[in-house]
Amino acid sequence: MKTIERKNLLPFILVTSLFLLWGLANNMTDTLLAAFKKIMSMSDTQTSLIQSAFYGAYFVIALPAALFIRKHSYKSGVILGLCLYAGGAILFMPAAKAASYAFYLVAIYIMASGCSVLETTANPYIMAMGSPETATRRLNIAQSFNPMGSITGIILSKVFILKDISLYSVSGTYCALGVVLVLIMVVMLSARMPEGKDTSSADTVSASFRRLFANRTYLFGVIAQFFYVGAQIGVWSFTIRIVMQELGVSESDAASVYLYTIIGFCASRFIYTWLMKYIAPSRLLVFGSVMAVLCSALVAVGEGWGWFMVIALMLVSFFMSLMFPTIYGIALVTVGDDTKIGASGLIMAILGGAVITPLQAMVSDSAGIYTAYMVPMACFAVVLAFALFAVREEKKGGR
Repeated sequence: MKTIERKNLLPFILVTSLFLLWGLANNMTDTLLAAFKKIMSMSDTQTSLIQSAFYGAYFVIALPAALFIRKHSYKSGVILGLCLYAGGAILFMPAAKAASYAFYLVAIYIMASGCSVLETTANPYIMAMGSPETATRRLNIAQSFNPMGSITGIILSKVFILKDISLYSVSGTYCALGVVLVLIMVVMLSARMPEGKDTSSADTVSASFRRLFANRTYLFGVIAQFFYVGAQIGVWSFTIRIVMQELGVSESDAASVYLYTIIGFCASRFIYTWLMKYIAPSRLLVFGSVMAVLCSALVAVGEGWGWFMVIALMLVSFFMSLMFPTIYGIALVTVGDDTKIGASGLIMAILGGAVITPLQAMVSDSAGIYTAYMVPMACFAVVLAFALFAVREEKKGGR
């Protein structure tokens, strides 16, 4: 059975390109924590508001985005998402002129709203481009290009932001990104893309919600996604800081280690996708979760271990790379005609990045940045519980 049918190849490529765009935004935002800490002399808790604004927008916008594409089309969702993304990025320049942290948070919120619309649109669209039996693997293929955007974001941050940290180095980089996004939006407007079939259009939204709340696998998937995203953002948000402290290097040099981490994340996602030809995604999720728990524990107790601890930190990303698309695929493949509304719930779960990252920051401020990695360790344990549940449900042949 083909993962991607020939007739869907071009739409698949076009939609997959969007995965790079929000990956770029996610990881450029991660580097902003280190930048604003230096520019404005902020605490970890204060800088974590950047992640609260970014991932809080995902929570607020995901359901309206799902209702929008349910009423209109996938292509309309893509254009709306690109418009908001570009607008938020361009607003970084007036934020620099105002020298206002609050203004930056508003710009980040608008930019992230666009990313939320793009994710709500692209993920279920990719899953719909073929057989349900290969949907999770197809999503993993598309999601494998997401960290390529992340790598690009880190390189841009390293070259244009962290080399010479200032409000204008931050804002100029984002404003230039906004201009590029406007050009991409023009290309998407002229491209021929399938509208996307909505088999639930005659049904009510409330009926969709009732079915979704009765679906145990879906609900547990939303919970697992919340904790996974919180863990991922927490791990990455403090990577640069912890590498600087452990190895005694500058922000720019620490960003290089962060870049290698994301490259490993990207490579491992391709490895996991290949392994899914032979091993069930749920079983791979069990393995990745166990290893992520163990590596996070090593970071939590590894102060002063130098490169050994840094390697453990990098391996967390290697083992967690399959989690987002695999949780998403396992949960969404069970919802039938409620895909668009169900997708919004899994994107709303990205709120975990806004809730758990500040919690980790508070632990860091009070008990130390190493101890704070107990927080993602606990989150990965929740993902492990979901993976074990999924394996059991598959054995029973139920949901």
